[in-house]
Amino acid sequence: MKKSLFLNLLIVTLFVSMLSSLASCSIQVNRRTTVVRKSKPLPPGHAKKIHGAKSAKNYTKKRR
Repeated sequence: MKKSLFLNLLIVTLFVSMLSSLASCSIQVNRRTTVVRKSKPLPPGHAKKIHGAKSAKNYTKKRR
């Protein structure tokens, strides 16, 4: 009877130690996604206001 009690205690101890070792080895993965947003160009009037210019002509698209 003592052998079976010792064997059961040994099995329970091994099972608990395996569970605790597996729980401590959890893997954490950080998935950070970088979002690239394409910004629209400022309208000439807004660019003029930001830079404090008198004319918006310098901030328009140059066409050939």
